[in-house]
Amino acid sequence: MYDLCIVGGAGHVGLPLALVFAKTGLKVHIYDINQASLDTISSGIMPFMETGAEELLSEVLADGNLTMSADVSDVSKASRVILTIGTPVDEFHNPVLGLVRQCIDDLLPNLKDGQLLILRSTVYPGTTDWLASYLESKGRSIKVSFCPERVVQGHSIEELQHLPQIVSGTSEESVALASQLFSMIAPEIVELKPIEAEFAKLMNNAYRYIEFAIANQFYMITSQANVDYERVLTGMKQNYPRAKNIPMPGFAAGPCLFKDTMQLSAFSNNQFSLGHAAMLVNEGLVLYVVDEISKKYPLHEMTIGLLGMAFKAESDDIRSSLSYKLKKVLQFKAKHVLTTDPYVSCDEELLPMQDVVAKSDLLILCVPHKAYKQMDLSGKPLVDIWNFVESKVIASTIH
Repeated sequence: MYDLCIVGGAGHVGLPLALVFAKTGLKVHIYDINQASLDTISSGIMPFMETGAEELLSEVLADGNLTMSADVSDVSKASRVILTIGTPVDEFHNPVLGLVRQCIDDLLPNLKDGQLLILRSTVYPGTTDWLASYLESKGRSIKVSFCPERVVQGHSIEELQHLPQIVSGTSEESVALASQLFSMIAPEIVELKPIEAEFAKLMNNAYRYIEFAIANQFYMITSQANVDYERVLTGMKQNYPRAKNIPMPGFAAGPCLFKDTMQLSAFSNNQFSLGHAAMLVNEGLVLYVVDEISKKYPLHEMTIGLLGMAFKAESDDIRSSLSYKLKKVLQFKAKHVLTTDPYVSCDEELLPMQDVVAKSDLLILCVPHKAYKQMDLSGKPLVDIWNFVESKVIASTIH
């Protein structure tokens, strides 16, 4: 028997959570259909980048506190089950509401009455209460809770143990049991109703997405006026606390921020105008960069090198990365497009950084990986909207 089973536990949400819970001494079991990832994890190797995770993985494997399998029947062997399947959006930016139901239907023969079932990933508002009613309609007595994941990917191990945990449930008992569980790893429990917790998760990510959008909009406004936005931003922030949290411009993407903003918009009958505006700005930054370069450079004659293909710095995750949107646009406009990334291993078209620099006429910094901070550009012009690389020749069209 297991103290906890995490469904989809080999992924970015489930695995760090499994490690942190196993560290407390709980017997944690991962159920996941990705056998390749399970084999990697069981050998003591992390399938993705996560600070501090590999050392912790070795520790909990040696202690016997972490086990894993692709056998769905193992879900029945735990008193508490955490489901890391959320609600994605489709190509039309609408939430795919049937995924949670499909997952529950697949699990249902192996769920036991009396179990605590915790939704962990982002869900559409109302999903938690719907799930409780759905299970009841099937004649099942399962306690349902929603305890959203709120960490920054890549730093989950640390943040799971230092950030407050929102806990909600469809009954007093489910709230109490979920609070008891997460109190083992979190310093503070914040209890909300399920609909409140669902909104809190979506609004946290939408707010951050909007923050990035205003920074990118400021950048485009000043660049069109041939003004160095980095100098403007430095002046705005200097000893002025009300401006200290304005982020630098850059490609704002990834598997959560855009998706959650669109889910909030869908719930509000597409009346979330700020969210839509943020999407247009953040997604449009790619087109703006290409357009500005095209004004001064004959792209059809040039080889363009893209530095960084992950969705953010110091990550190997390419999900929803705007670097790939930039690549697609440039493939229509440039002679050749070359790509590189020091961490990404799932893209066979990537080349070593030195080869991309040597073969390119113009370089674009897509992701500010530390490896690029003091890189040798061999005199090649660089588009660096992050103002990150220390030694560079800036392309004249982008400040």
